[in-house]
Amino acid sequence: MTAHEIDYRIYGEEMQYVEIELDPQEGVVAEAGSFMMMDDGIKMETIFGDGSQNDSGFLGKILGAGKRILTGESLFMTAFYNNLSGKRNVSFASPYPGKIIPIDLTRFAGKFICQKDAFLCAAKGVSVGIEFSKKLGRGLFGGEGFIMQKLEGDGMAFVHAGGTMATKELKAGETLRVDTGCIVGFDQSVDYDIEFVGGIKNTIFGGEGLFFAKLQGPGTVYIQSLPFSRLAGRVLASAPRAGGKDKGEGSILGGLGDLLDGDNRF
Repeated sequence: MTAHEIDYRIYGEEMQYVEIELDPQEGVVAEAGSFMMMDDGIKMETIFGDGSQNDSGFLGKILGAGKRILTGESLFMTAFYNNLSGKRNVSFASPYPGKIIPIDLTRFAGKFICQKDAFLCAAKGVSVGIEFSKKLGRGLFGGEGFIMQKLEGDGMAFVHAGGTMATKELKAGETLRVDTGCIVGFDQSVDYDIEFVGGIKNTIFGGEGLFFAKLQGPGTVYIQSLPFSRLAGRVLASAPRAGGKDKGEGSILGGLGDLLDGDNRF
């Protein structure tokens, strides 16, 4: 498997985008909806499959699309090719505030495992597949279920982390406990399991769920401070209720306070 060799540059701080520089005949595949802009001369093509060069036959395309259904993604991906002479640029944006992480798959022995909605784009030739959990407890209680995304190949891939991103280099036997939703991804040498929080008070009143993710080295782990599920939950909790009333946060006057602080909705 030989992926296209691409150059890139990441822009921004809180709402980042990655600009991919394509030489003639080079290509990049991206998740549907992540496209931002491209130079004249780049051809866009919707592909059916997982984006790799190994899904060339009809059966291969069906299997590649089936993998994407299992991870909750669209049947289709979008490929962008530079068909002209000279370099051309195409850019992809992060879906919500956070950081874009470049993953050189050759550094991870050709395989990187990430949560289902983390993938943003990759060099043409990188396979976007599925990673099944072989542990029942992890599958039932691990937050990500039995299936995570698997990026395979020898090229560059880009994943997205919500909020601020932390990188942990675990030594052999070293253990890190993480909220299950805060995992972005890890390399194949990391052992991933779940662990019961323990304690009646922690379980009932802790507010952190019943289980931790237990990651054991050696290997590299990427952690995000703001999972999208947590962000969506906070937004939903603050949304206006039936009848148009909301919490009136920041003011003891509630709705009247909205009129005074400039939030004048009718």
